[in-house]
Amino acid sequence: QVQLVESGGGLVQAGGSLRLSCAASGSIFTINTMDWYRQAPGKERELVAGITSGGSTNYADSVMGRFTISRDDAKKTLYLQMNTLKPEDTAVYYCKAAIRVRSYYTERDYWGQGTQVTVSS
Repeated sequence: QVQLVESGGGLVQAGGSLRLSCAASGSIFTINTMDWYRQAPGKERELVAGITSGGSTNYADSVMGRFTISRDDAKKTLYLQMNTLKPEDTAVYYCKAAIRVRSYYTERDYWGQGTQVTVSS
């Protein structure tokens, strides 16, 4: 059984920083692409940043230059360093990972439960 658990959210003032973590556990054979999404009240969930197993990254225009995604495959952990935070970054942040639990199983997406980030002005 695979679990993704996010941590690191909280309340911060505008201009501040937070670092989110997402730890994967359970029966895992391989982890492919890992992503951070966010969902603000009344809005659709949106992709914030993604990183492939080879280390290639992509970012939403709104966070480019302020957020950095990284991963530690030995720890099965995904990170999101968020700097120069703005009130519009306030949302629940979710991690998603494409995981294969056995060599002969099809890869599928797993989601974490989310962590709240609130940026005050």
